[in-house]
Amino acid sequence: MNTVFRIFAAICAAVFTSQAFSAVNVFACEPEWAALAQELGGDKVTAVSATTALQDPHRIEARPSLIARIRSADLVICSGSELEAGWLPLLFTQSGNGRIQPGTPGFIEASQFVARLEIPKALDRALGDIHPSGNPHVHLDPRNIAKIGEVVAARLAQIDHANAELYKVRAGDFAKRWQEAMKRWERQAAALKGVPLVVYHKDMSYFIQWAGMLEAGSLEPKPGIPPTPSHLAELLERMKRDPAKLIAYSAYSNPKAAEFLSERSGIPNVMLPFTVGGAPKAKDLFGLFDDTLERLLRTVK
Repeated sequence: MNTVFRIFAAICAAVFTSQAFSAVNVFACEPEWAALAQELGGDKVTAVSATTALQDPHRIEARPSLIARIRSADLVICSGSELEAGWLPLLFTQSGNGRIQPGTPGFIEASQFVARLEIPKALDRALGDIHPSGNPHVHLDPRNIAKIGEVVAARLAQIDHANAELYKVRAGDFAKRWQEAMKRWERQAAALKGVPLVVYHKDMSYFIQWAGMLEAGSLEPKPGIPPTPSHLAELLERMKRDPAKLIAYSAYSNPKAAEFLSERSGIPNVMLPFTVGGAPKAKDLFGLFDDTLERLLRTVK
């Protein structure tokens, strides 16, 4: 009987240990949300991103490897606002995972928890690749990261109730460090206020608004439409009359159009990481904003 009891106790201990140390599997559509989940969950979370900083998140294939990853996910975090409309629905359908479907606690559409910019008044495909729900690139306003972080922490606690107190503590620590960092970034960004810049795509809008910069033009003639010679020529003439201070493009963008305009206008161009992993220093969310500000400030001096 003692032997049977010891075996039963060992099995119970093994099950308890497995539950205590098992990680919440987070499937993030973009690197910034994987980084945020890891910040808030620590070793209780295993976070993977469907995309990298060198990929355009609009144009991703629903590959079998992504289907396999989302099939085992406990929580899916995506930007939403139609950013992933071309591939995420297929992943949901093929996953067979009821825990992470839209409308369940296992799915977070990050953009729904912040004020969105550039919500179109009319829908017309002739206007380019516009998002009916507004600009989805909400992560480049650090205030949005703070708000969405609260949502992610609460959802982790809901999914993994046994570790709810841990998530609460980690969320408090992250919020404190983030607020301190935001104060530093706000001081640095003061030098960018009113600075006009040309963007490649409408992916910097939230940062531009937060920093008080001005968008002076776009290398894309319309959102999602690649730069054309005629549009670049028109933009060059505009820069001669009313020059910007810099031309910015994201790590996933082809730099040729930015380099073309820079060479002919004399306006410096700068590559921005856009998300976690977009540059060596942008290894986490703190590094993303540190590096972005450093690159902009160095370029406008």
